[in-house]
Parts: sequence; C-alpha cells; structure tokens
Amino acid sequence: MNKTTKQKLKKIMSSFELFSKNFIKIVNPQNEVVPFKLNKAQQELTEMINNDRFLIVSKSRKAGVSTKMIARAVYECVTKPNQLVLIVSYESDSAKNLFELIKFMNNHLPREKYPSLFPATKRDNRDELILENGSKIVSTVAGHKDIGRGMSPTWVHLSEFSFYGNQEKQLLSIEQSLVDNGRISIESTSNGLGNYYYRLWQRSKRGQSKYKPYFIPFYHELYRDLKKNELNEAESWHKQFFGERLSKKDLDEDEQALLDNGCNLRFLMWRRFKLQDMQLEEFYQEYPSNDMESFISSGNNVFDQNKILQRTNHLMPPINKNELSELPDSLQRYLGKELLIYHTYDRKMKYYAGIDVATASSGTGDYSTITILDEEGIEACSFASNKLPVYKFGLVANDLLRHYGQAFTAIERNNVGIVLIEKLRDDYNYLNLYKEKLFDQKGKRKKQLGFTTTKSSKPILIEKFKENFELGYILLNDKETLEQMQIYQIQDGKMGNKGNGHDDKVISAALSVLARLENKWYI
Repeated sequence: MNKTTKQKLKKIMSSFELFSKNFIKIVNPQNEVVPFKLNKAQQELTEMINNDRFLIVSKSRKAGVSTKMIARAVYECVTKPNQLVLIVSYESDSAKNLFELIKFMNNHLPREKYPSLFPATKRDNRDELILENGSKIVSTVAGHKDIGRGMSPTWVHLSEFSFYGNQEKQLLSIEQSLVDNGRISIESTSNGLGNYYYRLWQRSKRGQSKYKPYFIPFYHELYRDLKKNELNEAESWHKQFFGERLSKKDLDEDEQALLDNGCNLRFLMWRRFKLQDMQLEEFYQEYPSNDMESFISSGNNVFDQNKILQRTNHLMPPINKNELSELPDSLQRYLGKELLIYHTYDRKMKYYAGIDVATASSGTGDYSTITILDEEGIEACSFASNKLPVYKFGLVANDLLRHYGQAFTAIERNNVGIVLIEKLRDDYNYLNLYKEKLFDQKGKRKKQLGFTTTKSSKPILIEKFKENFELGYILLNDKETLEQMQIYQIQDGKMGNKGNGHDDKVISAALSVLARLENKWYI
C-alpha cells in the first residue's frame, strides 16, 4: 500500500460522506446493489448530527432517514472502538428490517481488501452486532419496559417515535442512560396531535427544547431518487391525460405556493397523480409539505383544517427587526422573539386588539398574548410571553397599544385580566377599552371593562372568530396562532387545545375580532 493510497484512505475514514460513498452498499429502488451516495438532505442531516447531540426529524412516508442513520451507525462502530449504538423501532417487523439492513451494510464492507481498517465481526445474532474493536449495534423494539436500562449507549436512534407507547417516559429513560456527550436522534412521521411527540416537536421548533428540529417535505431532494419511478409514471400519466407536461401557467393557487417554496413541476404532477385516489386531507397526512400538514387533525376540530393549512402555505415572514426603526425602545428587546411585527403602524388606519392574560411568569405556564388587527382585518402584530408578571406585561401592552394608534382593545377580564385592565386604566390612563353590557338584578343596564369568558360566552366569542377567519374577513399572519387553531377542539362540551397545548393566541385573536366588530372608540 503506497503512501498516496494511505492518505486517501485516511481521508475517507475521517469523513462519513466519503466513507458511505466508498464503502457502504445499499439496494436501490431498482433492486441493484449500489454505493450509498448522500444526497443533499442526507448531507444536511449529517451536518446536524455532527453539530447537535439532540435531533428530531419530522418527515413524509418512506423518506429513507433510517437508512442514513444506520449507515452512520456502521461508520461510528467501524471507526471508533467501544461504541454502543441503539436502534429502536416501534414494532418487531420494523426492528427486524432495520437490523437486516445493518447486517447487509456490515457484510459488504471490504474487509478482505483492507483488513487493518475494518474490525472483524465478533458476533452477529438476531438483534445484536458486535465487532472485534468492542463496538456494538443493538436493534430493539420500544415496549413498555424502559429503553436503555442497564446500557450506556453512545448514540440512540428512535425510528417512528410518534407510534411508541409512553413516549415521554421512554425518552427520559434513554436520556438518563446516555454516556457523557452521547446523542439521540428521533425521526418519525406524524401520528396525530394528542401525544408527546407532537408537543416535543412544537417546543423544538420554537427553540424551547434541546432537540433541534428538521422537517422533510414530500418534494425534498431526498425523495427524487427514491421516487424516480413514481415521478416518471406520474409524468407519463399527465402527458396522456392532459396532452402535455405540466407548466407554470397551468398551476392553481396551492400549486403555485408549493412551487414558490421549492417544489418542482415533476413533484406537482406526482401530487396530481396521487390526488386521483385520495382526499386532500389524506395527502396532507401522508405527504406533507410543511409540519402543520403532517399533524393535521380530524374529529372535533372547531376550525376548518384546510382553511388553516391554505393560509399557512401562503404566510410571509414577519418584518426583520433591522427594518423596524420607529418602535419604542421598551419593545425593541422583544422583537423577533416574543413580538412579531407583520405590518408597521399606518396613521390612516384604526387598530383593534385582543389580550389574554396569564398568571404564570416562570417560563413554563400559560402565555400572556396580544393580537392586533387593522381596520381591514389584517393582523399587524402578535405578542406572546410566559415569563412576564402582569405588572411588566402591562407596560408592554400599554406601549404596544399606543404605538398602534391607541388600538381599541378587548381584554379577557377573568382571573388576573382584571389586574391588567385596572393597571392600563389607572396607572397608564389607557381609556380605549372594550366594555361589555350587563344587567343588574334590578334590570338596569350597566357596563364593565373587559370581556368575561363563561361557559355560554366563550362559544359565541369563538364562533364569531371562526366565521371571520373562514369567510376571509380577517387575514391572520402569525403561524403559531394558526397552529393553536389547528388543535383547538370541543371535547365533552369544553373548548380547548388537545394534548395539553396552549390556546392563548386563539383567545387573543378572537378578542381582537370582537373589538373590531364592536368598532367603538372611547378616545
């Protein structure tokens, strides 16, 4: 072996991407044994694994993420001694298939040609592969027992995690069993809303978890090789049925939005092909273009799921904080985090706000939220924080409402809502507040500041909000508000979010609609 060859091999063995290309073999969709060359998505995942110990991947069906992770497991165990990689599946057939893939990759390593580079296989049984260098790969099923008990894994990969039973307990068990600097990767298609995987994904997406999120849409480059035959079939069908290949001029509104987000015409033809035999909602669940589609719910939903998803697919990002110069200094610290601005203040406009106040200030409880609409019904800004006590939140509310022309504001007065109302009125002399009409026991009409949420008033409030949203009288811009609306349900006669999710922005948005419909002005 000459020096140049040694140098090349050293470089290959130090790079997972080069190692896969040169030494890992897989069976492609055409049933051919070929080198495992990482595509763009797999390269991105590799980069994230290198940089982040905790990774969560949401994806469409059959994305090939597990293949990439197994190749990485083989690489880790071949190039490093005393590694313990745990591959966890949600059912025995899946675990068996994954372990067969592990053995296939291991058996196709060029040990005879490079015996010094590849440790020999010491043991290869039903669910365990042990190499002579002390490294081990174990494939197991997520059952009721704690995963990883009695082990000290260096890396754990959880496949289809959303289908596990007792997800939170299983994940906690794994985290506690990890060696120092060990890592965990989670990949899964979605399985509804009422589970821990959904809540973990939502927290990760908002930067409230140690897990870094990565979503793979149905049109991702990852699928271009995996679906090559299907894409060809769909294109042939389209030419036969429509007389030509799909072009940009033929796209409907949803297809144009997908094209703008990175989907190409071949995948759009494939989408049309699939929609012949399945409902749009079914397509969303199997082949989502964004994470909200993957978590689409059914059953007792209050809001039209398709309307929410259509709006989500056409959202524009909030204004960059570097482009906002007129905002008060007291609000600058919240920009881009708690405070999202979608439209700057227009002196020719009137504005309407809704506020939901929370008691928690520890960073773990409910949120205090503000939603502001302009007179045309377009959402101008959104604020949410679970770290501010009411007296600090009152300062934020006063400054933000005054910035938007002293917006006419409806505040939920339940619990600490009355504290905020009194602070705005008495401490800050803020007078442009919604007043609900009541009758006393003598039959006299009276008014009180704020909106009282009761078992009878809440459905009316939400129904007005639903009507305005679904008929297009308002235009929401805040993605988190739409996400909360997606899981807002009626259960046992009560309204709220499924799976212990927050609904604070739903309430503040509904109150902003109430303020706009009232259209009063007290200043």
